[in-house]
Amino acid sequence: MGLENVVNDILEQARTEVASIEAEVQDEAAAIINKAKNEAKKILADSKTEVEANIQRRLNQEKSSAQLEIKRSALNAKKDVLDSVYQSAREAISSLPPDKNASMLKAILDEHGSDGIRVYSNTRDAKLVRELTDLTFMGEIDCIGGLIIENDDGSVRLDYTYDRILDDVSEQTLKPVSDILFG
Repeated sequence: MGLENVVNDILEQARTEVASIEAEVQDEAAAIINKAKNEAKKILADSKTEVEANIQRRLNQEKSSAQLEIKRSALNAKKDVLDSVYQSAREAISSLPPDKNASMLKAILDEHGSDGIRVYSNTRDAKLVRELTDLTFMGEIDCIGGLIIENDDGSVRLDYTYDRILDDVSEQTLKPVSDILFG
């Protein structure tokens, strides 16, 4: 039985080694699985953080874009209101009653008529201007009212058309009017 004991001892030793190797393999497999799980968790967390950052960035971009569009719309609406006010003023000036128009033209001629020798006006006011001044009437111009007075050689031209006056007043008062209307 000596050989059988040796074989049994060898088998027992082999079984012990196999059990030891299997335990070692299982430990390594468990370590690899745990490492993989930890890496997967880290990748998932990183991906989640990255996705959340992308979502936040997109939300911020959309919010900024929407705010910009709101501002643009508000500015366009304000511009439309100011344009409407300007157009209303033009219409009111172009439809001045004849007596008011005559007194305004006379005031311009009284103050500035001596600065030139020629005068221009619109078609509607041509006859009235001829009656109000001794300046040479040179012709009709396209404007809502008012006068252009010119010196002898045409080098000085004073534009007192209602169009020019309205444009100047509009330009000078745009900010204060805007502040009054829109705060």
